Order: sequence, then structure tokens, then C-alpha cells
Amino acid sequence: MKKILEENLYGQSGWRMIIKRFKKHKLAVVSLWFLCIVVVLAIFAPVIAPYDPNKVTGSFGRPPTLEHWLGTDQIGRDMLSRLLYATRCSLLVGFAATIISTIIGVILGLVSGYFGGFVDNIIMRITDTIMSFPYILLVLVAAAIFEPGLWNIILILGLVDWPGVARLVRGSVLSLRETDFIKGDMVAGMPRRYILFSEILPNTIAPVLVYATTVFAISILDEAALSFLGMGVQPPTASLGNILNGAESITILTSKFWLWIPAGLIVILLVISINFIGDALRDAVDPTA
Repeated sequence: MKKILEENLYGQSGWRMIIKRFKKHKLAVVSLWFLCIVVVLAIFAPVIAPYDPNKVTGSFGRPPTLEHWLGTDQIGRDMLSRLLYATRCSLLVGFAATIISTIIGVILGLVSGYFGGFVDNIIMRITDTIMSFPYILLVLVAAAIFEPGLWNIILILGLVDWPGVARLVRGSVLSLRETDFIKGDMVAGMPRRYILFSEILPNTIAPVLVYATTVFAISILDEAALSFLGMGVQPPTASLGNILNGAESITILTSKFWLWIPAGLIVILLVISINFIGDALRDAVDPTA
């Protein structure tokens, strides 16, 4: 059983099959290319951005021109430069929060599913308690308690999103624990650390990876929502949310489209692209697909 799982999911032929299945989803392939381009632009924002994102470079609220491709904001800062840095900031929040929540969820899910009993009950009750609160309310309350800022938002989102990962991993571990190759390792007296991280964990990577794409997309949306409300990344640091925060008045919404449409489009396209990639990954790693 172990050999079959490894060959199907993690062997060379298994990965080729996953890639082949993924390529069948044309929208997912396009989304992956789009995401890669956005990530590269965000990483190299200091090199690509034509101006300092916090420096006044033109007239206030100037429309797009050859000098300022996306115009300037209300205090004369170049919107293209701010958009590049804002995308970098929002991607950092999404990625870092996903890593934190995934690590916590995977570890707790492995421990809960493998050991069971009292340990399982404690971890699952904590998980159920966190999941019983409305998600957005929990995020808003945590953001209100702690001082707004980039790293606080990352920690809040990372510490709120782990229960779903933990439950997913626990379910996989409960299933894998009953397989012959895991029972054989137990009988052979293999160390628990080896069984958990070398035998069970590799066979939970696929569903965790799929779930992580959802967390990534949600974290980007949450950052945008919190920053829009003034509870997330604080100016002058640019994020997609606080750029949208500057478009609250009817005048800006109706006559200064360059101040909010580009940032809104980036948020929408990022979330849609990540969701398409996640759907394609789910189908690619599902052996019954």
C-alpha cells in the first residue's frame, strides 16, 4: 500500500500525471501564469516602480498620463508605484499567513489524529471553539485588540486560519493510521517521529496544498477588508486595502476611477486566479478524477 501511494502521488510518474491533469484546466494554467507574473512584478517592485511610492511626484489627483501611467493620488503620489508595492504587501500577508496557519494546522492535525484519546479531544475542542465563532467577527475583534500593522495582521490571520487545516490533516491521519504499512511500522518499533513526518505527512501534502490555496485567497481578501476599514496595514505603507480606502467618497468613485479600479481589479484577479489554481490542483491530485 505504501509503495502504491508513493508511486501514485510522489513518484516521478505520479507527478507527471498530476501536471498532465493540471494542464487540462486551461483557466488554471492561465491563472498560474498570471500569478507568476504578478509575483515577479511584486518582488521586483523596487526596481520596476518608476517613483518612490511615498514621494509626492505630481499634481494632486492627476489622471493617467505618459508621465504617470495610472495617475496620482490625492496627495500627488504615483499610483503605479503604489500599486506595485501594495500588491507586494498584500501577497506577503497572504503567503505568510498561509504558511503560519498551515504549519500550525499540520502539526496539530498530525498529533491529534495519530495519538487520539485525550490529546485528540483537547485539540479538537479548541478547534471547534475557534470555528464556532463567525470568522470575520473573530478577525475583526482580534484586529481591534492588537495594534494595526503589517506583522500583526499576518499573525492574526495565521492564528485564525489553522483549524480548517488541522481538521483536514486529522481526517487524513485517521485514515492512514489504519493502513497496513503504518501498522507495520508500528509493529517494527519505528520511532513516532519517523512515522509521523516520513510516512504519514507526505501522504497528506496533496490535500493540504489544495486547502492552502483557499487560505491564501481568503487572507488576501481579509487584508484588503481590514486595511479598507483602517484596521490593517497603515499608511504610508501601501496595500491594496488602504488604496481602496482612499476611494470612499462619491466624487472619487465617479470621477477618479484610477484611484480605485486598478487596485480592485488586482484583488479580484488574484483571488479568482488562486481559486482556479486550487480547483485544478484538487482535480489533479484526486485519483478518482
